[in-house]
Amino acid sequence: MGPVSSGRKARLKVCIVGLNYTPEPTGIAPYTAGLARGLSKRGHSVRVVTGYPHYPEWRVRPGYRGLRKTEDCDGVPVSRRRHFVPRRSTAIGRTVLELSFGMQAILSRWGRPDVVICVSPGLVSTGLVVARASLSPGQSPAIGIWVQDLYSSGVVETNAVGSVGARFVLALESKVLRSADGVSVIHDRFKQVLVESLRVRGDLINVTRNWTHVGSSELTKSNCRSLFGWRDDEFIALHAGNMGAKQGLENVISAARLAVGRGLRVRFVLVGDGNQRAHLEVLAAGLDSVEFVPPLADDMYLAALRGADVLLVNERPGVKEMALPSKLTSYFMSGNPVVAATEPSGITAQELQSAGAGAVVPAGQPGSLLDAVVDLASNPARAKACGHSGKLFVHLKLSEDLAINELEAWISSLSRIRAGF
Repeated sequence: MGPVSSGRKARLKVCIVGLNYTPEPTGIAPYTAGLARGLSKRGHSVRVVTGYPHYPEWRVRPGYRGLRKTEDCDGVPVSRRRHFVPRRSTAIGRTVLELSFGMQAILSRWGRPDVVICVSPGLVSTGLVVARASLSPGQSPAIGIWVQDLYSSGVVETNAVGSVGARFVLALESKVLRSADGVSVIHDRFKQVLVESLRVRGDLINVTRNWTHVGSSELTKSNCRSLFGWRDDEFIALHAGNMGAKQGLENVISAARLAVGRGLRVRFVLVGDGNQRAHLEVLAAGLDSVEFVPPLADDMYLAALRGADVLLVNERPGVKEMALPSKLTSYFMSGNPVVAATEPSGITAQELQSAGAGAVVPAGQPGSLLDAVVDLASNPARAKACGHSGKLFVHLKLSEDLAINELEAWISSLSRIRAGF
């Protein structure tokens, strides 16, 4: 936890501005929706300004037409604004997306809030919202930025832009974050980057971990496997979530090809969607050991996690600090072990090791990934122990009530800062 002060709880008017929201099933959306719902249940007046659901498919979902749409989601009024959605998540496409959403967001009604919470990503839209708030007539609202991913780390680690572009993104992210009254991040490693690289004052940074937003399937493992046609004599290694450039899932396809060459009964299952899915399907053509499953409803998603034998996190080489995969919270809750192919010194490896929930292997080494999967397949006692440790970590560290309480206290502290208390 960061700079949260005590005091009598007051009912606040809070506007949350974020590009992603329910019904998007993965990524940032479940956390933004969870915060809005949690604050509302705690008696605060909450309003959300968001975009049209488009992630991870990178296309607007059916039923969302027109330029704007107003909904009530779990008692929270939600104002949706149409924005550009690129066919592929390139740096330019992402920038135009955020710019178009940001322009819509600053032209929306916020309802004279006490506090505006901006969710980053998107960074560009957050910068526009901060600018509008600072120019508001009369008493301007307090501004908090809730950081889920780090752009400046991301553009370097994914080589998305050149060195000049990376310096520009670093300067922009630093400027935007330092313009807020406070910043909340999801891990201590993020705080370290903000202080050391982005020059954000440490006393203005709150650390609140993301929580698990799913439960676990009540079906037996055997019943879960039968839903997907998985045989009892094959070992299921499952990756769930976005299939984008950051994930580098070509590594998983290569591991599957090695498994066939060794005559191993390992099936690699990729659940979800993303801008790299079509490319991955081409790479996996002819491989019976690879299965693609489209995004699943919550009950089927939980069944897939439960039915698998091991759950996979895969990141492209060089990805260390830009993001903490949100899938980890769901993975830990499933009670299954996890294998992460990632940079050994990165934030993902640290999280998995802290939970004691599985094995870390170097990114971009399919042989090492396959060996770790096979090791767990041949050592059921160790696999069970890792799964138990992950679930215990969730109960001790990743409680939704704990996280929402901490974020509520942080938001209340922002309102007191702006009010001069």
